Amino acid sequence: MRVVELFSKRQRKILNGTVPDIYKYDTLPQTLREQFIYIISDALNYSQYAEFYKTILDIFTREHGIPRINGYEDFSTHLFYRIRNLDIDKVLDLIELSFNVIIEIPLPTGLVFQYPSFLSANKAVDELNFRFRENGVGYSFISGQIIRIDSEIIHENITKPTLSLLWNKKFQGANDEYLKAHKHYLEGDNGGCIYECFKSFESTIKIICTAKKWVFPNNATACTLIETCYKNKLIPEYLQNQFTSLRSLLESGIPTIRNKNSGHGVGAEPKIVDDNLTRYALNLTGSSIIFLIELSKIK
Repeated sequence: MRVVELFSKRQRKILNGTVPDIYKYDTLPQTLREQFIYIISDALNYSQYAEFYKTILDIFTREHGIPRINGYEDFSTHLFYRIRNLDIDKVLDLIELSFNVIIEIPLPTGLVFQYPSFLSANKAVDELNFRFRENGVGYSFISGQIIRIDSEIIHENITKPTLSLLWNKKFQGANDEYLKAHKHYLEGDNGGCIYECFKSFESTIKIICTAKKWVFPNNATACTLIETCYKNKLIPEYLQNQFTSLRSLLESGIPTIRNKNSGHGVGAEPKIVDDNLTRYALNLTGSSIIFLIELSKIK
């Protein structure tokens, strides 16, 4: 089902400007909840897919420790009731579970012709992310997870390209850590977010050095790994000369944020890590990873 921009929506854009780049994170409009249901219904609009509604609910109820639904119930009705009525965190759990099911199930031959309203996995994900943006809700489904976004420009130019590069199986560890960083950020665990940023950054360099067969100590620090990249001219000399502050940025950026805010014991007084600093760490990590992987030319 293609997205249709109705007159009323066009008028709101004229009167209020385009979809806002300042997102809300703590509420899900009822309109958006209903749009979730439309997308899931269209993506699972096939009789043999009924069992997948039960799978989604079984995982959800087990993880939240609430009674499961038994018997010959209409599981889609139960799922949609929860999407309409639960708090935002639980609804996002259900959306993440639902769309992971949607992208993993096989597509029967000729299904689109039998069921014109059927949505393929890719189209379902595209519409989901469009509906988030349309409603000014700051989340996106990418690489199998719901992640929080704070700026459309940063999301499109840093987060998505980073995850696209890390999706390469060779960077699986770094990808998992970068996704964990976003998960911690989504949950408000800023210290955990920065810690996973550092691990992802360090893992990326280790993977590059290993793939290039560059020798480095087992206990190498981030600074030692960066030095290895410089010695082996991963970063060409002409770039080293042009960007005189690049090395300082890579060496003192992410590692320093991590060391000062999440890398060691908290001491007598727990540290409160600022949201702005956490977003900076996420964005700096993403930019640095893109820069290093593109230079490495690892496919």
